[in-house]
Amino acid sequence: MADGATSQFDPVTVVVRRRVRPGQEAGYEHWLETLLTEVQGFPGYLGTDVQKPRAPDRTYVSIFRFDTPENLARFERSELRRRHLIKVAPYIEGDAIWERLSGLEIWFAPPPGTLAPQPVRWRMALVLIVLVTALVLLLGAAVSALPVTLADPLRVIVIVTAQVLLLTYLIMPRVTRWLAPWLF
Repeated sequence: MADGATSQFDPVTVVVRRRVRPGQEAGYEHWLETLLTEVQGFPGYLGTDVQKPRAPDRTYVSIFRFDTPENLARFERSELRRRHLIKVAPYIEGDAIWERLSGLEIWFAPPPGTLAPQPVRWRMALVLIVLVTALVLLLGAAVSALPVTLADPLRVIVIVTAQVLLLTYLIMPRVTRWLAPWLF
């Protein structure tokens, strides 16, 4: 497959941490609101979450999501971004800290309100091996017990769809919170 074909299903998240100068919080927040309004029409932009700091910390965390690495790269090279990086300079101390997340890292988001680093990959892999194995066995048995016999490709589609939805919305958020002391 060409890169374009595979990347269309490869969303990417960028976590940006900026330490705001004392007394510049209102200016920074106005700058951020303006940026977020203008980026809305940018190709591939999926949204942003912002975590305001808790006193005495002055570090704002912005989590930007794009549908593909290519669209993120376009944004990173854009005039819009360049212009806003110049405008934010008076409000912040030092350089921003940028962290790019994709693939498995997104499933292992730190608990809300924390700024923990991503866990090491072998721990993510171990958790996923256990969970995926358990779900394949359970969902396979459940689908096999259905009164209707499904063709193999349809059976696989049902199992994979159920597994991804369960992992993404139900299981991984809970497991990540439960294993946080070990993962993070």
